[in-house]
Amino acid sequence: MPAKSKTKRPRFSRSDMGDKIFYFFNYLFLGFLALVILYPLYFIIIASISDPDAVLGGDVILFPVGITLSGFEAILQRSDVWYGYLNTIIYTALTVILSLIVTVPAGWALSRKRLFGKKLFMIYFIIPMFFGGGLIPFYNVMSSLKLINTAWAVILPSILSVWNLFMTRTFFESSIPDGLVEAARIDGASEFRIFFSLVLPLSKAILAVMALYYAVGQWNSYFNAMIFLQDENLYPLQLILREILIASETTTGGSGETILEQYRLANQIKYVSVIVSSAPVIMLYPFVQKYFAQGAMIGSLKE
Repeated sequence: MPAKSKTKRPRFSRSDMGDKIFYFFNYLFLGFLALVILYPLYFIIIASISDPDAVLGGDVILFPVGITLSGFEAILQRSDVWYGYLNTIIYTALTVILSLIVTVPAGWALSRKRLFGKKLFMIYFIIPMFFGGGLIPFYNVMSSLKLINTAWAVILPSILSVWNLFMTRTFFESSIPDGLVEAARIDGASEFRIFFSLVLPLSKAILAVMALYYAVGQWNSYFNAMIFLQDENLYPLQLILREILIASETTTGGSGETILEQYRLANQIKYVSVIVSSAPVIMLYPFVQKYFAQGAMIGSLKE
C-alpha cells in the first residue's frame, strides 16, 4: 500500500494578519463614510413625514415622530407645482436631446487627429470655460435674440457644457480604435456612415452619462429661469418650490397662532420640497447606473 501523502496546512503568516487588519479598518472607514453620506438623505425623508414640532424640538433622529403628510398635501394640492413638473420635464427632455446632438458630434470631431485647426478649436472652447462675460452682457445677448420670457431662455444656455464635451472627446480617443475607423473607411463608408453606424453603437456608455449629466443639471437649475422668465406659467419646478418656500416663511402679521402655524409648515415644506424635486432623478439613476460608472471612468481618463 502506498503511503498516504501528508498535506501541510499553510501556516498563518504575519502578512495575512496585516491584510485582515487593513480590510477591517478599510471596511470600517467605508461604512462610516456611507453613513455620513446616507444619513442626511434619510433624515430628510423622516423629517418630511414627522410632526414639525418634533423636528424643531430635535426629537427626530432615527425614526419619524408623529407621522403626518401635511407637508406633501400642502405642496401637491397646488396646481402650479404640477405645471412646474410639466415644464421641468419638457425643459429637461429638450435639453438632453439637443445637448446630445451638439456634444457627441463635437466630441467625435475633436477626437480626430486629422481635424484641421484642432488646437484652435480647443482654445476656443477652453477660454469661455474659465472666463465669462458676466450677467449683464449675458442678459443683453438673450434680449437681443428675443429670448426673454421664453422657454428657450432656459434651454439654449444649457445645451453645451465644455467639461462634458472634453469628457466625450476623451472617451472617443480611448475607446474607438483608429484601425476600426480606417477599416470602415477602406470599405467605402462615408464619415456620416462611420459616425452613425459604427461610433454611436459603441458609445452607449458615454451617451448615458452625458444624458444623466445634462438631465440632472437642467432638473436642478433655477437661476436662468429666475433671471429670464416673468410668466409664472413657464416657471420650472425648482423656481416654483422656491417661491412656495419664501411665501410660507413670510409672515405678514395676524395672530400668534397663525404665525406659528406658518413657521411649522415652512419648516416641513423645506424637507418635502427636497423629496419632491429629487425623487424623479433618484428613480432614473438605477436605469443608467451600469453605463454611468463605465462611461465616467473611461471618459475622464486617457490611456
